[in-house]
Amino acid sequence: MSEYSIRRYRPTDEAGLIRTWNGGLYADQINATTWRAKVLLDPNFDRDGCLVAEVDGEVRGFILCLVRRVPFFNQGLDPDKSWITAFAVDPAWQRQGIGRVLLEAATERLRGMQRTSVALAPYVPNYFTPGADVTAYAHGIDFLTRQGFEAIERPISMRAELTGFETPAPVAERQKKLDAEGVEIRPVSPDDITRILDFIPRHFSWDWHREASGVFNDLYNGDPRFVGLIIALQGEDVLGYAQHRGERFGPFGVRPDLRSRGIGRVLLSTTLSEMLKKNFHAAWFLWTGDDAARLYSQLGFHQVRRFAVLQRVIR
Repeated sequence: MSEYSIRRYRPTDEAGLIRTWNGGLYADQINATTWRAKVLLDPNFDRDGCLVAEVDGEVRGFILCLVRRVPFFNQGLDPDKSWITAFAVDPAWQRQGIGRVLLEAATERLRGMQRTSVALAPYVPNYFTPGADVTAYAHGIDFLTRQGFEAIERPISMRAELTGFETPAPVAERQKKLDAEGVEIRPVSPDDITRILDFIPRHFSWDWHREASGVFNDLYNGDPRFVGLIIALQGEDVLGYAQHRGERFGPFGVRPDLRSRGIGRVLLSTTLSEMLKKNFHAAWFLWTGDDAARLYSQLGFHQVRRFAVLQRVIR
């Protein structure tokens, strides 16, 4: 085989890297716009963290590693952590040691930065998938397992068809009971901005706060046609909320101490109804666990993909 070299990313690598990505990560293909928006314009992107395998002037493999260069809300810099958000070798060049050398070079760099763990691929805000698709990339997972990675979580992606969607009778009955208890579930108004944005960091993550802020910005300062946010309110108390951006559903959460009252089912059903009114014909999301999946299945969601979140201790 031809000699290959490992080096950092160059601007002229874009087309070749994307071609390699789409060949190796065939279930998660991207274009140049996605690459620029989610990688090059991420404040944590560092060309030294994007290593490329070059053969005869062509990109044949790459690994994209990130550490925080700027704090992420109250999570700060996560000084012990690092992430691999994408890793691929051109299919024609696999099983020739390129992936192993790329991973070793990336790990050595992270070790020198005093990182104690590296995970694939739950980096926020700009992850592509929660982890490796266990069906599409079974060989890749096997390779990473041999290199010391372990599966620490197995999230699933789900989808529901909205054509002909109707609120299930048990959910409609629960909504009547919540109405009688003074629980209001409705699309947000401008008065709800501070309510929701105060509520989220008390019970959920700052990443969810960022997501909700973006939806509010589109609702009241941009194009409201493709986004929505539903609030559950009792008096002045926010009980939960759900949002969507286009056909992508979520985030979605109910105050932890209220999760046995059926509020989540009504929030979910109301959001799906509002999405259908906007002429969306499906709803999907990338990441949930098996427990939450049981709730989603009551409203017509089914599993589409399962991922493995992989992590390795760096010694």
